[in-house]
Amino acid sequence: MQIALCSLSLLLSVIGTFLLRRYALAKNIIDTPNARSSHTVPTPRGGGLAIVLTYLSVLLIWQFVHGMPSGLFWSLLAGGGLIAVVGFLDDLFSLSARWRFGFHLLAAAFSVWMLGGWEHLDLGFAVLEWGWLGHVSATLLLAWAINFYNFMDGIDGLAGSEAVFVAGAGGALLWLTGADAMPLWLLAAASTGFLMLNWPPARIFMGDAGSGFLGFALAVHALHATVSGATTIWPWLILIAVFFVDATLTLLRRMARRLRVTDAHRTHAYQWASRRAGAHRPVTLSVLIINLFALWPLALSAQAWPVWAIPAALVSVAVLSGLAWHCGAGVPEAPVEYRKPDIS
Repeated sequence: MQIALCSLSLLLSVIGTFLLRRYALAKNIIDTPNARSSHTVPTPRGGGLAIVLTYLSVLLIWQFVHGMPSGLFWSLLAGGGLIAVVGFLDDLFSLSARWRFGFHLLAAAFSVWMLGGWEHLDLGFAVLEWGWLGHVSATLLLAWAINFYNFMDGIDGLAGSEAVFVAGAGGALLWLTGADAMPLWLLAAASTGFLMLNWPPARIFMGDAGSGFLGFALAVHALHATVSGATTIWPWLILIAVFFVDATLTLLRRMARRLRVTDAHRTHAYQWASRRAGAHRPVTLSVLIINLFALWPLALSAQAWPVWAIPAALVSVAVLSGLAWHCGAGVPEAPVEYRKPDIS
């Protein structure tokens, strides 16, 4: 049953992405390159909606045949659905940052409430009772996850492959503890289906509906695993460290330079790296290598030996921060004259 449902998730996502690509081409829903883009070829966008629709559909099936904790299920269905709708509207009409973030906080607060809050922080050597501060921290972390995942969706294959890795590896962590890994593996399968058309050179882009939903869904799963006691938060921070570090460091450096954080830019470390490499594929592959051969072993270690979880997370964040700093995360580009490509 599990293999069949994962296969169904993969198949539906591939078909859905292909149909969305045809629809985007027919309706001229195209991401046209500009001075803030990391791509040079006009490309259809909005394919991440296939991940959302596929995942929520197969999640309903899994809930019916197996059952899930109600807090997790409704957080993903209602909270995730709201994030996807807001992202889809933003793809079409470019909503203001204030409105987007307001809905992000609403979905995050709802999910924290459904999951029962985050009253206990496991430090590995002690448990901190932080009550309401934990609820606030969880809400802000969920809202930030939505946004930093969106920020990191800027080159071919990066956000999709990150979702496959974090969902697949996170599911493996749960499986090792005897918890239900299927909801995460279904998400990994749906993301793989989209990735087949998004791998460099991408035939379709994810869009805000998909990227925001993925950031939210992964964070909700991490919070649920933490609150339920299946894991601590530290292995999850390690798994998502590439995205978390790049987005956070870029934001902080732009704030330090008094640049408007809501302005579009392409100064994340991965964007600088892709321009220096002259292609997206080397950067996406490099992130996969870091994930598989550095972060995955560290996450396993943090899970197996909780007393070393915080040091492992700190090492991951510190090393990746140094790498992102070296790449130029948050450093403004020199102004250049931009000529819009001729797509006639």
